[in-house]
Amino acid sequence: MKIHKIISVFSILFMVIGCENELEINPTDNLPGELAFTSEANIAAILVGTYDEAGQAATYGGDLQIFTDLLGTSDQVFWTGSFATFRQAFVKNVLIDNGFVDDIWTNSYETINQANLVIDNLEIVTSSQEERDRIEGEAKFLRALNYLDLVRNFSAPYIAGQVNDQLGVPLRLVGIVDYSLNQDIPRSSVEAVYDQIISDATDAYNLLPDTNSFYADKYAAQALLARTYFQQGNYVAARDAANDVLVNSGHSLVTSGFAGAFNNDTDSSEDIFAFQVTSQTGSHDLTNHYASELDGGRGGDIIIEDAYLDLFDDPNDERANFTYINPVNDRRLTLKYTNQFANISIFRIAEMHLIRLESNFRENTSVGLAPLIEINALRGRSGALPLVGPLTLDLIFNERQLELAFEGFILNDSKRMQKNVGSIPWNDNSLVLPIPQSEMDTNKLMVQNPGYGN
Repeated sequence: MKIHKIISVFSILFMVIGCENELEINPTDNLPGELAFTSEANIAAILVGTYDEAGQAATYGGDLQIFTDLLGTSDQVFWTGSFATFRQAFVKNVLIDNGFVDDIWTNSYETINQANLVIDNLEIVTSSQEERDRIEGEAKFLRALNYLDLVRNFSAPYIAGQVNDQLGVPLRLVGIVDYSLNQDIPRSSVEAVYDQIISDATDAYNLLPDTNSFYADKYAAQALLARTYFQQGNYVAARDAANDVLVNSGHSLVTSGFAGAFNNDTDSSEDIFAFQVTSQTGSHDLTNHYASELDGGRGGDIIIEDAYLDLFDDPNDERANFTYINPVNDRRLTLKYTNQFANISIFRIAEMHLIRLESNFRENTSVGLAPLIEINALRGRSGALPLVGPLTLDLIFNERQLELAFEGFILNDSKRMQKNVGSIPWNDNSLVLPIPQSEMDTNKLMVQNPGYGN
């Protein structure tokens, strides 16, 4: 397994300054491997470093969301930027040496490795059982989150009701310290990877506290389970997990309208889990590629097209008007990303409403709320006229696009609902990312995805 970075212990302190959570970073101490795991403080620091790794631009700092959205859309956006690597996603012709694909893969496994090292050394945490549980739960949450996006994007889609023995991704569950040893490892099945995600997220749910500042808590783990079950088509389990978050987490839709869910320096009531970004640390490539120069971006590498606006059935819907024209170049841009130091939400409560209502609809149940009432409650937050019925899966799929656009959902929603991307079938090989060439070169047991050669 190719991993670029030697383990380093990040002495990171999170401090609250005024009303905003600021991240202050002391100089990094690069410790020899034999010293990195000698104290509880070091283990806790590695865990904080794991969050930092996961929030890098290559993955949850924005590039993962952008790359999958460009791959998963047909005519709703247009890529105008100069990065040929992103353009490959937009034109559905991703090459095996694509640098962003390599970065997504490598950064995900670096995060997983750091999480593994924390889990491997839990016996060092002796201050209290609660502290040990918290550290283990957060590490397993981060490992599960990264594996979910790896298996969804680098493997053939999960198909409900069948044995999913198609090739997934390598399951590395033990931390690597000595890189001189053989790191070759084969790909596990898609089913095995999902089983591991569910196991880790369930452990995290049982280990984590109800609240945990801006770190992952038990409801972040439950939201991850809801998303995982939903992708599998296990709608009963997805419904119940989402319902738990909606009923018990204390999170709710922001009451200030749709705009209140975005560009926040501190987590809003809607954020179940978000990666923290400040002027001192963190990456926000979503703003970089979606925003105007005045808002800290490149001027709008990604233009919002008429086809997206045509999805709306009510011109007064706040979401339909959540765009602006860049005065520099007349490009239409989304208002979701206009603050380069805003936190990046990974799970927000609106997604849980959408999971619960679709799952209820499919199962002909009304856990929490009846599906039509729930979809109209979500629409009402944005001032959209209520749907009068009958509700259909197509209407629900459309509502997910209205609410979650440009947040990294469209590709895997299309695969789950077996909807084509333009003229490309939902299960086409071109919608699965290639195993990076760097991995193929260094892992003798790796097998390339179909359509990309060997």
